[in-house]
Amino acid sequence: MNQSTAPLPHGVDPAWLPSFALRPLGSRRIRIAGSGPLVDTVRGEVAAAVAEHGGVLVDSQEPVDLDLICGNGGTEAFTVTREDRTTTVHANGGPGLLYGFHHVVRRGEAAFDGTWTERVAPRQAIRMLDHWDNVDVHPVMGQVERGYAGGSLFYDNGVVRADLGRVAAYARLLASIGINRVGLNNVNVHRTEARLLTDLLPDVVRLAAVFRPQGIKVCLSVSFAAPVTLGGLATADPLDPEVRDWWARTTADVYAAIPDFAGYVVKADSEGQPGPFGYGRDHADGANALARALKPFGGTVFWRAFVYNHRQDWRDRTTDRARAAHDHFAPLDGRFDDNVVVQVKAGPIDFQTREPVSPVIAAMPSTRLAVELQVTQEYTGHQKHVCHLVPLWREMLSFRPWGEEEGTVADIAAGRASGPAGGVVAVSNAGDDPFWTGHPLAQANLYGFGRLAWDDRLTSAEVLDEWIGLTFADPDVRGPLHRLVDDSWRTYEKYTAPLGVGFMVRPGGHYGPDVDGYEYSPWGTYHFADRDGVGVDRTRATGTGFTGQFPPPWRNLYESPETCPDELLLFFHHVPYGHVLHSGTTVVQHIYDTHFDGREEVVRMAATWAELEGRVPASTFRRVTELLGEQLRSATEWRDQVNTYFHRKSGVPDARGRRIY
Repeated sequence: MNQSTAPLPHGVDPAWLPSFALRPLGSRRIRIAGSGPLVDTVRGEVAAAVAEHGGVLVDSQEPVDLDLICGNGGTEAFTVTREDRTTTVHANGGPGLLYGFHHVVRRGEAAFDGTWTERVAPRQAIRMLDHWDNVDVHPVMGQVERGYAGGSLFYDNGVVRADLGRVAAYARLLASIGINRVGLNNVNVHRTEARLLTDLLPDVVRLAAVFRPQGIKVCLSVSFAAPVTLGGLATADPLDPEVRDWWARTTADVYAAIPDFAGYVVKADSEGQPGPFGYGRDHADGANALARALKPFGGTVFWRAFVYNHRQDWRDRTTDRARAAHDHFAPLDGRFDDNVVVQVKAGPIDFQTREPVSPVIAAMPSTRLAVELQVTQEYTGHQKHVCHLVPLWREMLSFRPWGEEEGTVADIAAGRASGPAGGVVAVSNAGDDPFWTGHPLAQANLYGFGRLAWDDRLTSAEVLDEWIGLTFADPDVRGPLHRLVDDSWRTYEKYTAPLGVGFMVRPGGHYGPDVDGYEYSPWGTYHFADRDGVGVDRTRATGTGFTGQFPPPWRNLYESPETCPDELLLFFHHVPYGHVLHSGTTVVQHIYDTHFDGREEVVRMAATWAELEGRVPASTFRRVTELLGEQLRSATEWRDQVNTYFHRKSGVPDARGRRIY
């Protein structure tokens, strides 16, 4: 049996590819034409489906229900045609046939009904997941940094796992949603992770061999200091000829072992990671040194723009973490080589529940930019809370930095608006937990990222509906699950940090409330609440000037509290507690109301889930029930701590007379 379709290990959830999802294929007559590794993967999928569900794999030219036809190219696009009782997938290459096969799986019985034609192509050329996995268990970061689904899928006891069966199953899940790149290790490159580039490279070869049959190329996070720490050189200066030669030789060794290696991911001069600043160089100098080593092999450098001063003085209101990426990178536009992708977090701070879109995305038209999202729920409930992030991501990807008549963030990433194509990247939320993502309903975020990266025009409801239909056999669960999950991101926002102010989480772990936890820290994550008001003044007139980094019309819209959207008011402005929002309520009353309402919405979510007992798998029901109990406990804690804090700061009572501790 093809490794990609081998049975899952005992007790591992099939996620959105359970046996019943393949039943519409397996009960039919199917023909496959073409050759190549990815065609073989499709052939293995079909063979497994027909063996289980009673279909037939046909070699002759007799009539069939499903005709899968592959040409000799390498493109990812495909066409599906339904006519004369046959559904035909035409693809000019193995990737397209694989994605076309999964497209038919998603459509289910509807793929074999009526007469129609679809031409399908990905909106983004690069659709990548970064794993923050550590080869060794790190004393601070653990096995997976910001991972909330158990240990690493890849590593155990300092080496790549001997049994890669679960990795093969994971690669299959990723291929079904269109992921075509995977970063295998933590961007905070520790000592053992650095060795993946050299003496642990044979282990990377094994992982690449598992991902390859699913059309997925692997990347490695590398340390900028590798010429020193691995190569024994005296310097990592990117303009030093010996350093460039070391990168060239090391990269050639990687490609000799993995000819389809995708490239390097680099976090440099950020949060203690080494970088070009140590040698008086800039980020273009650093990125280009690695890019030129990769260039002969077609590889790419994904250079993260998450660079800021993490040793700030909380008393200094002129320094603004939100400004940092733009200050560092926008002046370098046009200086990066064409195989450098600058990887920009979608928001300017750090994957918060609500942020504006990063102004860097509109500021570098001559640079390949990738938009980075976070599937792992670092600031959105640690995969203990139901928090469906697809609406947030869709809002950010559909944002138009230059106004209504211009391109979206997704257009910029795809090279459709201005400049060359970069792509969409996210930090993975998967681990060795039996449900893959810790919280079974967090699978919807992983699924949703892949689908939005493929087509940002899909609505959040459409994506969630796909996931529900593939994951749960009972069609009657759709309504309750939509009620529970659809607005869960906004529910989470209600009972946590209000009006875009951000953070208010416990330092380090980032789970649970601690309103002043970062207020006097060096990390630049302040809310500046005092007796008179709350929020960060980022205006040009009186604040840090961050609003000036946006192009019109947003620079002017955000500048005034009268025109700034309510949901971002405290991100851009320090306002009195009595400031009246566009909603008609005051800031402090909004805080009280949303924290009470958010907690009550969690009560309703738990009641909705309880209706599904006996209609979803028992193990899923038990896990979600337990986690909803924790979510309610946490939402209650958030409500009480945040409301009490602002009641004490402002002295303003709740207008509705509710108890505030």
